[in-house]
Amino acid sequence: MLSRCIHAISDTKFKELDLQKGQFIFLTRVCENPGINQIDLSNLLKVDKTTTTKAIQKLINSGYIRKTRDDLDKRMWHLYAEKKGLETYTLVIEEENRNIVACFTGFTEEEKASVQRLVKKMRENIENDWKILKNT
Repeated sequence: MLSRCIHAISDTKFKELDLQKGQFIFLTRVCENPGINQIDLSNLLKVDKTTTTKAIQKLINSGYIRKTRDDLDKRMWHLYAEKKGLETYTLVIEEENRNIVACFTGFTEEEKASVQRLVKKMRENIENDWKILKNT
């Protein structure tokens, strides 16, 4: 529910920026990983390649990112943020930070550290299951 609420809030706020549902996640990761390819982006986000392809194409059409062909492997494309994407990235991070503050309202520093440690452990556990599923 936490994830769904945050996504719903973010999708509503980012609609004003011409970002469609969930696209901010793709934009964020491209900004944080300049030159990433779509396969690595899919793996990073734990989504299928078709979802990534559709999201990236929409972000390209909206002027947020660009694709550049690899100099050595002409089948490979690298993704980079455009100026509009970098400016929007700043707004996305501000919103993410606002959501984090809202989530941790009323928590002690010890509780915050505990939650971060436990959620990290949960992420590692579920990533192991995801890797097993993707390899079968």
